[in-house]
Amino acid sequence: MQKLVSVIIPCFNAERWIAEAIDSCLEQTYPHIEIIVIDDYSTDNSRSIVKSYGDKITWESLPQNKGGSYARNRGFALSRGEYIQFLDADDFILPKKIERQINFLEETGADAVYGDWRYQGHQSNGVIFLDEIQKPGTRTDILQSLIENWWTALASLFYRRTAVEKSGGWDESLPAAQDRDFFISVVMSGAKVVYQPGCYSIYRRYGKVTVSTGSKTRWLENHTKVLQKVETRLSQQHQPLIPINYRRALAQGYFQLARDYMYIDYSVYIGFLNKSLALCPDFKYKSKNKIYNLVQDICGFHLTEILVNSIVLLKKLFDAKNYFSNKKKSRLNSTTDCGNVDNCVV
Repeated sequence: MQKLVSVIIPCFNAERWIAEAIDSCLEQTYPHIEIIVIDDYSTDNSRSIVKSYGDKITWESLPQNKGGSYARNRGFALSRGEYIQFLDADDFILPKKIERQINFLEETGADAVYGDWRYQGHQSNGVIFLDEIQKPGTRTDILQSLIENWWTALASLFYRRTAVEKSGGWDESLPAAQDRDFFISVVMSGAKVVYQPGCYSIYRRYGKVTVSTGSKTRWLENHTKVLQKVETRLSQQHQPLIPINYRRALAQGYFQLARDYMYIDYSVYIGFLNKSLALCPDFKYKSKNKIYNLVQDICGFHLTEILVNSIVLLKKLFDAKNYFSNKKKSRLNSTTDCGNVDNCVV
């Protein structure tokens, strides 16, 4: 008898997409699937759409909005499957996805598998397009890669139930960076994770707003918490010192945060640079810019970053000066062209 797969879909105000997400699960070539949708107190028409599927799915509507992580944990608590697929309400999977990945886990004996994926873009003018396939590939040390900020789409992953149970579930205190945190928890709980080539997962992206651009500060704060959690757990697992490869990975992760904070909060930027060096005193950033690498070899990492920051600030000041200068010229030209300012229509 084939084993049951549970697909868990958290849904919040996703009336535009939820039907396609559910349909993509109903159209799977693997037949033994239960679909569990947790409506996280949607205020649009999502609940009615979910309800219209009747007994084809299992669904529950929460009495108040509790966030995606709570909804996933609730869906998992209701599930019965030996295998678990998490799927966001605005993404979808292709028909052979579950069949391929459950067979792969059975063959390899692994606890989780991830595959290739691609963006489906939605432009404001109605144009829909598929971006190039993202191929994460096999990682030598998947925990190290995740700490360094490597990422694969949530839908591309597929788990044994035991791997989810041992992870401790989704951290409900994180409004962002949840998928990275959960995947790290799975890996750190001892799960064997493997890569299977092939693109069967679609990550939808529409407009220019993403989690990071919608609230950059919130995004950074939560990724900081994820790194701090990992560092604390590694410190507990490895006494008296975290292995060098993970210290380098943490240094890289904090450096990436530093670069993002460069434009937001200089003191935090400097703090994360110092954090990287505290973890790994000989840390260097491997830049694609040969000049950066040359200066870093001569002046060291910290001084090079200070120079980069100074150059960035000067460029911003120069660009701002040019912007206002051009704007002033534009106004003067507009006044001249009108001849008489009183006759201009503003």
